Amino acid sequence: MLSKRHADILEILEAEGSATISALAGRLGVSLETVRRDVKPLTEAGRVLRIHGAVGLAGRIGEAPFEKRMRENAGPKRAIARAVAATIRDGESVMLDTGTTTSFVARELMSHRRLTVVTNSSDIARTLATVNGNRVYMAGGELRSDSGAAFGKSALDFIAQFAVHHAIISAGAVDEGGVMDYALEEAEFARLVLSRGERRVVVTDHTKFGRRGLIAVAGWDDVGEVVTDRAPDRSIAESLAAAGATLTLAP
Repeated sequence: MLSKRHADILEILEAEGSATISALAGRLGVSLETVRRDVKPLTEAGRVLRIHGAVGLAGRIGEAPFEKRMRENAGPKRAIARAVAATIRDGESVMLDTGTTTSFVARELMSHRRLTVVTNSSDIARTLATVNGNRVYMAGGELRSDSGAAFGKSALDFIAQFAVHHAIISAGAVDEGGVMDYALEEAEFARLVLSRGERRVVVTDHTKFGRRGLIAVAGWDDVGEVVTDRAPDRSIAESLAAAGATLTLAP
């Protein structure tokens, strides 16, 4: 029978995938030896695996970085995605960049029919390509190992051919100046996606507010709507309002 501490260990590993013995000891407020003793029955039961002074949840060892990010703030991201999907009608066209929140949007669109989807994300393409008569166009090029997404000139040239009803991007960072990212190729791709939509939407959870990225994606004049789970601070909200962009809070 599992003790409360066993349950606590599994909860930590569910959230983080893996953790060192010393990190678990610190989180639980017990000794290293106590953690080792608690981990033993979980290992014998096949619930966790021991790896190089750490333990990991079985099935999560070797997990790709993108899969790990999909579990971070999953509840708010799912709520944001549900709110966006509710505004998209069957038969419309949608362009999505790669990102965990846009991947949640794709999952919420699985009940829609006859969508035309343009993306550089293999995860989004795989989610929507084989259901309900959708047409999915995926930008080509070398797929990045961390996200399974295509970037570079060929990807940009490909999506520049399309004009869609809804252009939806995720955000690495958001401040009063607009949307930013940390990687040049991702910023370039997201910027072009926004320019191809009648409706231009940024989806982001509240943890990105107040962050400053390395590369500008778009100022608020280039964004039509921000969908998020919590209201940003006053300076960002005022900048959005001044640019005429709409702020939508997911229920």
